[in-house]
Amino acid sequence: MPWLSITVLAPLLAAAILLLVPSSSRGTTRVLSAAASLVSLWGAIEVSLAYNLHEGGLQLRETLPLVPSLGINWDLAVDGWGVSLLLLTGLILFAGVFATWTLDDRDKDFYILLLTLVAGVLGVFVSLDLFVFFLFYEIAVLPMYLLIGIWGSTKKIEIKGPFAFALRRLDVGGREYAAMKLTLMLLIGSAFILVGIFALYQGGGARDFGMLHLAEHPLSREAQLWVFPALWLGFGSLAGVFPFHTWSPDGHASAPTAVSMLHAGVLMKLGAFGVMRVGMVLCPEGAVAWAPIVGAVAVINVVYGALGAMSQTDLKYVIAYSSVSHMGVVMLGAATLDTDGWNGAVFQMFAHGLMTGLFFALVGLVYGRAHDREIFRMGGFAKAMPGVAVFFTLAGLSSLGMPGFAGFIAEFLVFLGAWRSGNVVWALAGIVGAWVTAVYVLRAVRAIFWGEGPPERYHHLSDAKGTEWVALVLLGGCLIVFGCWPRLVLDAIDVGTSMHLPVVLQAVKPELAL
Repeated sequence: MPWLSITVLAPLLAAAILLLVPSSSRGTTRVLSAAASLVSLWGAIEVSLAYNLHEGGLQLRETLPLVPSLGINWDLAVDGWGVSLLLLTGLILFAGVFATWTLDDRDKDFYILLLTLVAGVLGVFVSLDLFVFFLFYEIAVLPMYLLIGIWGSTKKIEIKGPFAFALRRLDVGGREYAAMKLTLMLLIGSAFILVGIFALYQGGGARDFGMLHLAEHPLSREAQLWVFPALWLGFGSLAGVFPFHTWSPDGHASAPTAVSMLHAGVLMKLGAFGVMRVGMVLCPEGAVAWAPIVGAVAVINVVYGALGAMSQTDLKYVIAYSSVSHMGVVMLGAATLDTDGWNGAVFQMFAHGLMTGLFFALVGLVYGRAHDREIFRMGGFAKAMPGVAVFFTLAGLSSLGMPGFAGFIAEFLVFLGAWRSGNVVWALAGIVGAWVTAVYVLRAVRAIFWGEGPPERYHHLSDAKGTEWVALVLLGGCLIVFGCWPRLVLDAIDVGTSMHLPVVLQAVKPELAL
């Protein structure tokens, strides 16, 4: 069975079928969307089970010529990293469909765009052809503009200062502003990526977009020194790399629930995956030369993102800035060029995707009932929403790195990798970021759920119901399962690292290869 093609194309096929379904057939729309998400999740599970850890490398390869004269092929295969990220995407998509089950505003259009976006995400994780890789990347990014601009929410912000007039004209805080800002910044990043891809295609003499061929015909060191930063900044704009992260909090805060789950849970991972899989593996000498800069910026991400989250009072902005901080941990692990650091970076993508997907599902439930996101206007919600309170606390404990949850394993490996690679300052800065995370997470959990209250205006609150439990139980359970038994995905991740890291190290100094 061509499980990779099935996994990638199932959402796209469902989106095409939905075009033929009448808008009035809401039940059919929901069932078809759920079925497509289930097929992709099942495909990801089949790929995980079929992947042979003892053989390692690229497996389940599917090849079909598209434009042979230009070296463009439908070339799909999965490595250890792809196994974990396919599984993550399948879980988040399945949970996201049920998290927006009650959507009644143009739900057919919403699900068409959502399924198209996810098809792009899945395609990125398994594409070996850089042209197809970039095509899927753009498919994953562009639907966000409509999803946020149409179904997003607007937060009124009191604007003061000398630039107040200009900021009001831009509608800062509005969903259209967030959608346009996200799209423009990511398109600029895509331009950098495209320059890097064409440089790889032309400069190495391979005249082929296949990653395997490009790895056999590397660029000169001089070329890699400028191609790698182009790829790092291009992909890094989606990964929330400082200072190109500013679209992310606005986008998170304005997006509807399922889009926020995919945005933070999966979409940001495309950027980090691109930096490591394309930038570092295909430009190894450039990656080693720029690693100190990548690590230093990642440290800023970790600490700045955590402090930014601690200064927020809007619940969505707290989680949005925490994502900036956690993605900094991913890039910090990548910059270590160490086995533990790289394993931790990819596992952090997986763990953070589960955690932040659960967080945004919970925020959607809280906002849908309380119609408020201001942390210090709420309180005592655990009395009326005990199930939501339990899962929110669980997500918070994973976010701050509590042992027994997936977040702890990831951060521990990254900090260990930083320490082992001799970057003690990076490790200490990461630990400081984790400490600040504990402060703002515990403060928010206590204020909203376990503090005094609830105030009289929240007397109508109720716990999660029906399909709303699917996302909570699925993602919350995964945080515990993969926290207590990380080898379920960590073994596959380690196989991927063992394949890619020696390529980077050996290109610079053969005796450093594993």
